[in-house]
Amino acid sequence: MADRRDWGRREYGAALAEMRSLKDRRRRGEIPDTLLLVEHPPVYTVGVEGDGGAAPPDDVPTFHVERGGRTTYHGPGQLVGYPIVDLAARGRDVRRFVGELEEILVEALAPFGVSAGRVPGRRGVWVDGARKIASVGIAVEGWVTFHGFALNVDPDLAAFGRIRPCGFDGSVMTSLAREVGRPVPLGEVVPGIVAGWDRRFSAEPAEPSPVPA
Repeated sequence: MADRRDWGRREYGAALAEMRSLKDRRRRGEIPDTLLLVEHPPVYTVGVEGDGGAAPPDDVPTFHVERGGRTTYHGPGQLVGYPIVDLAARGRDVRRFVGELEEILVEALAPFGVSAGRVPGRRGVWVDGARKIASVGIAVEGWVTFHGFALNVDPDLAAFGRIRPCGFDGSVMTSLAREVGRPVPLGEVVPGIVAGWDRRFSAEPAEPSPVPA
């Protein structure tokens, strides 16, 4: 049975250390698959593909981490999820797992009337195939995943304009609040994320069902 932990708002460095510790505990079989939900104070993170020559500004904390992808921003109004999942029990299919995360986000946005989906060749979740509303970047160690997704619910989108998020111009980023034209608290989105997580990961691992390309 999978678990979920709501961390509220937590500084990125402390969350990163605890996430890595939980990843190690999952590898040892001490905890079940676990979804961590958190909101961070403003921070930039740089994945293994680097910053693409556009270094984050030095007035905001920056962390270089082991997840896939390039630079992104986390901050208030963004829902971040870190799934700690043992893929050894789920077919060791990293691509399928990333697709499942993206589908969870797509399904959670549907009740808001947002036409979100996946774009072939581009990670994350996009609105009308043109505006990026969520980023996905994971790491895998010993077939256990860590890092995860960041859904722009109602963050300061101007913060993306100071970098090249995931290698794109900052103007490509959007948020749920922008798409629906009103403020959206994180609490409105969490139930949909949790429902999608439970559908996919709370049951015992079975033969994986196809995930749309």
